[in-house]
Amino acid sequence: MDPLIDWALIAGSFVVAIVVGLTGMGGGALMTPMMMLFFNVPPLAAVSSDLVASAVMKPVGSVVHLRRGTVNLRLVGWLCVGSVPAAFCGVFLARAFAVSDAVKYALGVALLLAVAGMALKSWLGGRGGTSSAHDIVVRPIPTLLVGTVGGLVVGISSVGSGSLIIVALLVLYPALKANQLVGTDLVQAVPLVAAAALGHILFGDFQLDLTLSLLIGSIPGVYLGARISSRAPGGLIRAMLAIVLLASALKLLDVSNTLTVWALLAATAVTVIGWRVRVRAAARVSSESTDLEPAR
Repeated sequence: MDPLIDWALIAGSFVVAIVVGLTGMGGGALMTPMMMLFFNVPPLAAVSSDLVASAVMKPVGSVVHLRRGTVNLRLVGWLCVGSVPAAFCGVFLARAFAVSDAVKYALGVALLLAVAGMALKSWLGGRGGTSSAHDIVVRPIPTLLVGTVGGLVVGISSVGSGSLIIVALLVLYPALKANQLVGTDLVQAVPLVAAAALGHILFGDFQLDLTLSLLIGSIPGVYLGARISSRAPGGLIRAMLAIVLLASALKLLDVSNTLTVWALLAATAVTVIGWRVRVRAAARVSSESTDLEPAR
């Protein structure tokens, strides 16, 4: 058996990557906590290896969106102006925090922000845009600030390129369609993650064996998840992802098992109620539209 290969980690990254392929979100938000919670990987090593693996995988999806024209390159440019240097600087902060549990707690807070962002995205989901990705008027300063904050969080915790930045883009540019949001975010994440990965290779705790295992499991997992994503109930999967992220965040923040269970039960109840309300509202709108159709 090759000593560089950890088959348990390959299996874990394969499962996580399927979820990532299904939802388009949650790579760092799931992979890094998985390594820390289930494989006892030190926080800085988990962040470093996850970012390097992500730097290899990100360009694949980006090429697809570039070919489909679902990317606003001017928006990408302004995001990268802030995110690339901030991600590199985040590595130094992560290394400074490595002597304590600060990286773990920073990741827990980032996951809570990601859950809140996903909830906001769900509530604003009805505001789907109809504009072309190239017709959006870019707001430079707010976009640069989003890139800077997102890049800093990614450099420290590996979370943010898909879970946080895409939600901020949704708030800033509600006219963008979902595929345009994903496409623009994926392309801007390539130089962002590359900068953070380079910083972690040079100054972090990059471990080749962890990264190889992540890549071996993640590449087929992401491909499989993307293949079946069109048939899966996306809203339900995103709700499940949010619950998993919440559980990971609470454990990283050392919340007791009792409080974690109650929080997850409450989140599950809210998710089910919200899903039923949205289903009934959609059915009502469909029924009203049918009633308003003129008789022939």
